[in-house]
Amino acid sequence: MEILKTTLLGLFFGTFGTTLGGILGVVIKKQSNKFLSFILALASGLMMAVICFDLIPEALEISNILEVIIGVILGIIAMIFCDLLVDKKFSGKVQVHNKQSKLLKTGMIVSIGLAIHNFPEGLAIGSGFESSLKLGLSLAIAICLHDVPEGISMSIPMKNGGMNPLKVIFYVILSGVTTGIGAFFGAIVGSISEQVISICLSFAAGAMLYIVSGELTPESNSLYHGRMTAVGNMLGFIIGIFATKL
Repeated sequence: MEILKTTLLGLFFGTFGTTLGGILGVVIKKQSNKFLSFILALASGLMMAVICFDLIPEALEISNILEVIIGVILGIIAMIFCDLLVDKKFSGKVQVHNKQSKLLKTGMIVSIGLAIHNFPEGLAIGSGFESSLKLGLSLAIAICLHDVPEGISMSIPMKNGGMNPLKVIFYVILSGVTTGIGAFFGAIVGSISEQVISICLSFAAGAMLYIVSGELTPESNSLYHGRMTAVGNMLGFIIGIFATKL
C-alpha cells in the first residue's frame, strides 16, 4: 500500500508541473520569434542549473567520478540516437515547412529528454519518501516547480511546429509519467545500490546536456539574435539555482 501511495505521489508531482507548463504554452497567444527564443533560452538555463547544482553533485557525492562520466556519456549517446530517429521522421518535410519541422523536432527531442530525465527524479522521490515524509515532499515539490518551465519549453515548439494542442498536452503529460515509474522503483528498492542511483542521475545529466547544447541553445539563437535570448538563459539559470536548493 505504501508503495502505491509513493508511486501515485510521484506521478502527481511529476505530471502536474509539466502539464501546467504545457497548458500555459498552448494558451499563450504571442507567437513572435523573440518570445519563443526567450522561452527556449529560459529552459536551457534552467536545465544547466539542474545539471550543475543537482544531478552531477548528487551523483558525485554517492559514487566516483568514473561512473559519473560513464553515465553522462551514455546519456549523450542515448540522446544522439533519439535525435537521429527524430531527424529521420521529419526528413521528408518539404522545404516550405522547414521552420515548422525544426520547431516540432525540437519539441519532440525535449519531450524525450525530459521523459528520460524524469525517471531518476522519480527514483529520488521514491527513495526520499522511503527515508522520510519530509524529504520525499521537499524533493517532490522542488521537482514539480522546475517542471513548469520545462513543460512550456516542450509545448511551445510543438504548437508552433503545427501539432494539435490536445496532442501537445498528451505528449507533455506522457513525459511526466516516467516520474511515477521512477518513484515506483525507488519505493520498491528503497536501499538501491549507490552505483545504480549515480549512473541514473548522471545519465539524466548527459541527456539534458545534449538537449541544451544540441537543441535549445542553437534553436533559440537561430530564432532571435538579441539580449532577450541571453536574459532568458541567465534568468533560467538563476531560477534553476533556487529550484535545486529548495
